[in-house]
Amino acid sequence: MKIADLITWFEAWANPAWCESWDNCGWQIEPGILQEKTRVLVCLTPTLAVMQEAIAENANLIFAHHPLIFNPLKSLRTGEAIAEMVRLAFTHNIGIYTAHTNFDQVQDGTADVLAQILELKEVTPIELTQAGLGYGRVGLLEPFLTLQELLATIQTRLSPPNLIFSPTADLQQTISRVAVLGGSGASYISAVVKTGAQAYLTSDCKFHQFQESRDRNLILIDAGHYATERPACDRLVQKFQSLNLDWVQLSQKDEDFRQFFA
Repeated sequence: MKIADLITWFEAWANPAWCESWDNCGWQIEPGILQEKTRVLVCLTPTLAVMQEAIAENANLIFAHHPLIFNPLKSLRTGEAIAEMVRLAFTHNIGIYTAHTNFDQVQDGTADVLAQILELKEVTPIELTQAGLGYGRVGLLEPFLTLQELLATIQTRLSPPNLIFSPTADLQQTISRVAVLGGSGASYISAVVKTGAQAYLTSDCKFHQFQESRDRNLILIDAGHYATERPACDRLVQKFQSLNLDWVQLSQKDEDFRQFFA
């Protein structure tokens, strides 16, 4: 499959036109590779480490969830990370393509994969954007779990370096309805409350957002940006493998940009 055909296939599933106005989905760098056979390295965030990995693996496409370019560039200067990424991309003929908020909404996107990892049933979007699609997912646990069991399940299946949850008096309370949203999802707290979810798994939550959730009887669970979105990258690799590409691999140089002192 040529790169142009892969992108056509992907955009029929997760149209970049669905991305938010502040977002930047689609091609970040396309150095004239559309007619080449696809050798794709999938990652969460395109970094210099991932670019060096792509060069070492003779890949010609970095397929990322996070955009390389969020804001209009005013300059490209030696020593800057984005400038170096651009230089290496054109030197080694490696394209960088991003699927961000469009990928968040679709079936088997970031939120759907989280819901599947927790084995939620009767799943619907937290916020509907179009027929059958939307941000986040909410569903039922079958069987029900105690809060302690739910936290242990999240720790086991996502392996976050630090799992944070809002104050609660009873770790043995029964949890039956859970909402999930990969990445920074605290802005959806009000929408989650309306779904009747008892617990909400997301990331990048601030101090007072935990307070807000407690005051609204919602257990907020922060497993970190990397842990809540990286599984969807793995799922994307599986989908690409089913297309019989020339070569596809999940990046081993992807990074969680936070470190925790034990």
